[in-house]
Amino acid sequence: MSSPPKIAVCPGSYDPITNGHLDVITRAAAIFDEVVVGIVNLSVRKKAPLFTVDERIAL
Repeated sequence: MSSPPKIAVCPGSYDPITNGHLDVITRAAAIFDEVVVGIVNLSVRKKAPLFTVDERIAL
């Protein structure tokens, strides 16, 4: 019997995505079987986003 896959979730606004974000995601990819990057629509820290959700997904 195989064990279930190890899945990491990295939620954030990624507005904009930074080298620090990429480092965390890259490190998670080396440890986990799957990494889900969840881009939230609204940030709790900012009133208006710099980029739209579609632009952040494209990045």
